[in-house]
Amino acid sequence: MPEEARPTTGEQAKQHALAQLRQAILHGEMAPAQRLVENELAEQFGVTRASIRAALIDLEAQGLVERIRNRGSRVRVVTVEEAVAITECRMVLEGLCAAKAAVTADDAQLTGLADLGQAMKKAVADGEPVTYSELNHELHDRIRQISGQRTAVELLERLNAQLVRHRFQLALRPGRPQQSLNEHLAMIEAITARDPQAAEAAVRAHLTSVIDALRG
Repeated sequence: MPEEARPTTGEQAKQHALAQLRQAILHGEMAPAQRLVENELAEQFGVTRASIRAALIDLEAQGLVERIRNRGSRVRVVTVEEAVAITECRMVLEGLCAAKAAVTADDAQLTGLADLGQAMKKAVADGEPVTYSELNHELHDRIRQISGQRTAVELLERLNAQLVRHRFQLALRPGRPQQSLNEHLAMIEAITARDPQAAEAAVRAHLTSVIDALRG
């Protein structure tokens, strides 16, 4: 970012630092347990330490950062058991979104979901797990947006942010994309059939499989 475009103080600076830090954590540029040194981050993002501190407090509330007494802040480590608990919550909320999407989706949205399914098939056939992982994320996001259930969407965005590293590791596990592909295609098929009960059941089956994989 050009130096002159960087905010230096106030709420704008905090939001700038918050956005940059959140993106770095979600993209894996900052690893779990990595220390977050306020002086270094302030210099990196061209803002004050106070702005960094305020951004870290917000990230702590989002579950992405943890403050260790007398040791400062670090990227939060999400254990397997925490990841399972988060996925159990996702199961309820994403099942709700899928059921609503099955009722509210228009023809163009259903075509878009089918196209995503075809792209996911191709990614698995071509042996491209990273591409598949991105499409997987896009499918879940698309279903949430179609549902129009804004409260569930906001809660899921917070929950999913904490699972980035686990999701990426699962995507790279041999055989996992092939298994989850069929689960995702079942979700698409149920929504396309405008069957809310089947859509919710398909999401629950998929996320039960995710929990089994996390524990494995």
